[in-house]
Amino acid sequence: MKLGVIGGGAWGTALAQVASFGGEALLWALEDEVVAAINRINENPIYLPGQKLDPAIRATGNFSELASCEAWLVVTPAQHMRAVLERMPCPEMPLVLCSKGIEENTGALLHQVAHEVCPTSAIAVLSGPTFAHEVARGLPTAVTLATKDSELAERLRDRIALPTFRIYISDDVAGAEIGGAVKNVLAIACGVVEGKGLGQNARAALIARGFAEMTRFGLAFGARVETLTGLSGLGDLVLTCSSTSSRNYSLGKGIGEGRLAAELLADRRTVAEGAFTAPVLARLAREKRTDMPIVEAVDALVSGRANVDQVLDALLSRPPRAEGV
Repeated sequence: MKLGVIGGGAWGTALAQVASFGGEALLWALEDEVVAAINRINENPIYLPGQKLDPAIRATGNFSELASCEAWLVVTPAQHMRAVLERMPCPEMPLVLCSKGIEENTGALLHQVAHEVCPTSAIAVLSGPTFAHEVARGLPTAVTLATKDSELAERLRDRIALPTFRIYISDDVAGAEIGGAVKNVLAIACGVVEGKGLGQNARAALIARGFAEMTRFGLAFGARVETLTGLSGLGDLVLTCSSTSSRNYSLGKGIGEGRLAAELLADRRTVAEGAFTAPVLARLAREKRTDMPIVEAVDALVSGRANVDQVLDALLSRPPRAEGV
């Protein structure tokens, strides 16, 4: 099975590296310099510097070449996925969505967006605790592959999985997507804790209470508890709330140190998806009457409506409640 990877950032490049071990991998990238470097020196010096890539990976900037592939791994930033798919002739092949987020304008999960644009394509979601540089190096990683089509799940697993890239199959597509989207927002909050110097106790408490928010939201939108406690939920939350390798955690750390979110976001070549997910997540939670105070706090910080001290005061002054609710 020849795989196309749509998106030449760090994660797209890492997935192309994984895919290249089982056959052909064609990587579409927006930037001409990325395409040229991968084809000439087998590296992506902009997004994954220092990592040698398998020569089996070929890069292109031409959408039409992707028609020769049998499935696409879609690794565009979440807020641009609709526009990228709309530029392509609607494919008959499966789409594996590998980005994490919720469409800001519509409040749609990414599998819903993909189905709207490509209604005849089978949809799968690949999600879990994955730092791109570790995956590209071949370090042990485990992910969730969620799709309603069990035959497709097995075909994709057999094609992509490696001893160091273990794939667990699920049919809970919404659950896999919700975990990946919510954890990005919570990672910003954990970065704020680090940047503000609030200590490890505070970070552990925030992860635990943030997971409670993820669970409440997920259940309200039809996710299953076992998905949220798995790799694409709790697993990804723990990873991205613990390291500056996470773009969202790094953004929060900068905010905690006193910098403005707008300034930090303008400085970045890569996307901190949680900054775009926070406002739509907060809005959806209010519509569902789902209590998500940490998400509300991150939304206020990213939008500039409040500073760190103000959101801390609001969180710490909340009335006491029983754990688990």
